[in-house]
Amino acid sequence: MSVQSVVVIDDDRITAELITDALEQQLGVDVYSFNRSKQARDFLLQQTNATVSLIISDQMMPDFNGLDLLQACRQAGLTVPFLLLTSDATRDTVIKARQHGASQFVAKPFAVNNLLDKVRALLPQTA
Repeated sequence: MSVQSVVVIDDDRITAELITDALEQQLGVDVYSFNRSKQARDFLLQQTNATVSLIISDQMMPDFNGLDLLQACRQAGLTVPFLLLTSDATRDTVIKARQHGASQFVAKPFAVNNLLDKVRALLPQTA
């Protein structure tokens, strides 16, 4: 069984560390964590659907927001599930994210167990 890889992007280091720790300890996945959206974008554009299982991104960040990252991934052919974290889940944001292929949303602040449940549902099941 291969270990699944999750990319976590959040400019708030504490949130990124919280998510990373929960994913590694509770789900046993490999995590690539980024606090800078530009570095995350550069990394994502070098990935394939075989090298990444899931992307978790904050919406509001300097340089590239979550929707920008989602759009860049989809344009590059990266079709893995994309979970958007947002403290501003407006109807417009949700509609735009769905149009660009977001798989799921988690409103900030969030309960770690709620996030983990959504991640479990989005990760491909391995044999």
